Amino acid sequence: MSAALRSLFKQPLLAARLASRNSRAVASAVRHNSSVVGDTITVREALNQAIDEEMERDESVWLLGEEVAQYNGAYKVSKGLLDKYGPKRVVDTPITEMGFAGIAVGAAFHGTKPICEFMTFNFAMQAIDQIVNSGAKTHYMSGAFAKCPIVFRGPNGAAAGVAAQHSQDYASWYGQIPGLKVVSPYDAEDAKGLMRAAIRDPNPVIVLENELMYGVSFPSTSDMTSRDFVVPFGKAKIAREGTDITIATYSRPVGFALEAAELLAKEGISAEVINLRSIRPLDLPALVKSIKKTNHLMTVEQGFPQFGVGSEISAQIMESEAFDYLDAPVCRVTGADVPMPYAQNLEALALPDTEVIYRQAKRVLNIE
Repeated sequence: MSAALRSLFKQPLLAARLASRNSRAVASAVRHNSSVVGDTITVREALNQAIDEEMERDESVWLLGEEVAQYNGAYKVSKGLLDKYGPKRVVDTPITEMGFAGIAVGAAFHGTKPICEFMTFNFAMQAIDQIVNSGAKTHYMSGAFAKCPIVFRGPNGAAAGVAAQHSQDYASWYGQIPGLKVVSPYDAEDAKGLMRAAIRDPNPVIVLENELMYGVSFPSTSDMTSRDFVVPFGKAKIAREGTDITIATYSRPVGFALEAAELLAKEGISAEVINLRSIRPLDLPALVKSIKKTNHLMTVEQGFPQFGVGSEISAQIMESEAFDYLDAPVCRVTGADVPMPYAQNLEALALPDTEVIYRQAKRVLNIE
């Protein structure tokens, strides 16, 4: 790797990145074609079930977006909904994010509960004024007179081979905005519970999904079969308990963190993995409690290093009682500080994977 390219990567991660990248990053990206087997459910099906059940429960809930109706959604999340609910409640839109996001916000002000799908949140940049200035702020600016019960959902972050303009992680963008709630599911349980909670919430909610996770199967829990199953906002999940280091992450990197924890366990290192689920509100008490036990914290995200979710967590931990329990500085593992490359080998270098997390955890613990 050239010296120029090396400089694009966040320095604390450099050694780990150079040693870790291999074809496994590409192999993990094709898992989205897996299917349901036995008592399992894909993330796609979990989202579909949540939307279907809430549309059945509440006639004011409706869905709009590009190709959500006749094509069953670009990622088939809305499969079967047009046939069941008809074109008045499942609405195909033109390719104009600013236009249909504005329609959705206005409909929410009028008392309906729109689910506004973006084919990717990269396209939602066309609608950022509708989301932030209209959707998020009007309840406050109207003295609580105008409510905006709306869900903005779609794939977020890196996928595979879609380059710089289609790979951004918007968690920190939306997480900064008062008036928005922001969640990011990892598995099927997260997807169903968070989506249902989002639809029922009286405020604008951003649901940041991941394209490569849609077809991944997870166990179907008994709780998920209940029509009242929700995952509350602001409540993280301990995906794996541990005592030596806390790894806090969200969305697809949760899987990488769990794999890294397995590798660390083989060396006698006990890693606690926290699936944040909710970006805003953030479950700071869960992080503080974990740090008091492990005395180390590492955050993992696929977004850029500057002003990211990990940066915010680091700041809040520094300002909290947990700071006195840290035996080492908080470590942020992020995507590279560069627009996402299109070339497959460079794309693999630009994102943290299992090996990067594993090596950085050992670095934080000062274990060679």
